[in-house]
Amino acid sequence: MPSSDEKSGEKSGEKGGGKNAAPPLPEPLRVAVADSHTHLDMQGGTVDEALAKAAAVGVTTVVQVGCDLSGSRWAAETAAAYESVHATVALHPNEAPRIVHGDPDGWSRQGPRRPAGDAALDEALAEIDRLAALPQVKGVGETGLDYFRTGPEGKEAQERSFRAHIEIAKRHGKTLVIHDRDAHADVLRVLKEEGAPERTVFHCYSGDAEMARVCAEAGYFMSFAGNVTFKNAQNLRDALAVAPLELVLVETDAPFLTPVPYRGRPNAPYLVPVTVRAMAAVRGIDEDAMATALAANTARAFGY
Repeated sequence: MPSSDEKSGEKSGEKGGGKNAAPPLPEPLRVAVADSHTHLDMQGGTVDEALAKAAAVGVTTVVQVGCDLSGSRWAAETAAAYESVHATVALHPNEAPRIVHGDPDGWSRQGPRRPAGDAALDEALAEIDRLAALPQVKGVGETGLDYFRTGPEGKEAQERSFRAHIEIAKRHGKTLVIHDRDAHADVLRVLKEEGAPERTVFHCYSGDAEMARVCAEAGYFMSFAGNVTFKNAQNLRDALAVAPLELVLVETDAPFLTPVPYRGRPNAPYLVPVTVRAMAAVRGIDEDAMATALAANTARAFGY
């Protein structure tokens, strides 16, 4: 899910004719890459169609990310069925307060209201723990902290869930996938207090260049999405410019954060090349060099 305020800004571009139409396929990449973070279950069409369109433009691997129990089960099942799909499983940061307070709205797709409280969160985390042990599940996430949608009353549940996800990732030797929205200092604090897993990815990196240097020092991967192309996202381009190339990933976070010039239209893994080319321009390298680094980094980040 989006980790910056760009998602809300993106909606402003949805007005006007043709804005709901799927963008055309971009020119294929010559070096295949992976979409390090996508939500196929939230996109139109079938998994087969999404993977075929992505492969046609050089996006040959996708990481399907879970945000709640049903989505995490779906991610694991889909990754088991498709060689080019890897899964991550988690309770989204905004999911934890809703479970504790018995609110099924928002990201949650759990159905009728369930018993609230810490016991309910423990029960959900136990299922994430079970799923994390599966071989096709390469990561635990997206987890972290989100202060944009969840107010102060939800912070305690978010942090407890985040700490539990860190423990699960370390125990199973899986990659930790971070959702950090308006919570940079606290996310970095909790990672330091708990001890981050060997492989940690900041999904839809939303910090600035100074934070990128902090992440680099800790060895955290930084994954850039389509919002790096947005006119008002110079902070992301500045961060990308200073991040060590060996720690940089690319993602769609589809169906969100569609890159310019298709901002506001549905996103999908096949649009990764648009972002790759924009990232190459920021780094001042050719797209083949950028794609080569991204492919190697993603495989290393998720251990596949």
